[in-house]
Amino acid sequence: MADLKDFAEQLVNLTVKEVNELATILKDEYGIEPAAAAAVAVAGPAAGGEAEEAQTEFDVILKAAGGSKLAVVKLVKELTGLGLKEAKGLVDDAPSAIKEAVSKDEAEALKASLEEAGAEVELK
Repeated sequence: MADLKDFAEQLVNLTVKEVNELATILKDEYGIEPAAAAAVAVAGPAAGGEAEEAQTEFDVILKAAGGSKLAVVKLVKELTGLGLKEAKGLVDDAPSAIKEAVSKDEAEALKASLEEAGAEVELK
């Protein structure tokens, strides 16, 4: 059983180049088509890696204020509940996080609002 677990661990950690080499070996020496090998290779990392989980929280990052800085400052003030001075500071210090750990829907709504005001925004 431990040998199978070690083998599974090796499969999960294969690089793309190694997967291609494995597919070639399976096809040439054993008559197994590469599509079947690719399915094993694709299923492996998704089943074994926590990094593949769907992201549920997003950070809204202001990359640049754009052409209408005043409109962006006012919108940041409104969206965050900060005072005018703090909102201006966030915009002046771009790139900066406007909101952190928000849902995907909220993050996309904030991004759309900020971009409509002329800002350059990124979701992380």
